[in-house]
Amino acid sequence: VQLQASGGGLVQAGGSLRLSCVVSGIRLTANTMDWFRQAPGKEREFVATLTHLGRTTYADSVKGRFTVTSDTVKNTVYLQMNGLKPEDTAVYYCKASRYKSWGQGTQVTVSS
Repeated sequence: VQLQASGGGLVQAGGSLRLSCVVSGIRLTANTMDWFRQAPGKEREFVATLTHLGRTTYADSVKGRFTVTSDTVKNTVYLQMNGLKPEDTAVYYCKASRYKSWGQGTQVTVSS
């Protein structure tokens, strides 16, 4: 499994970003995909899940602001992030739930 996350950057509080994760080696139509994040000095934490049936789950801290979707033709998972807050600053990673491998992540920095 190979995972390539991109789309991070520097944004002001209240702004938006869309992260992408290109997935290779497995099909999204048969796998659940997760987004995690890790802020400096903190443990990696769960952000969102998208099952192969299209069901979503979100951490309470991002519920109502973040949306996870996928394009099964492009085999890509997206994380739309709106209403960003400084506490959303972290490296964001995508992961296939039943595989151990992690991609390199993409940095999101939200300024106040």
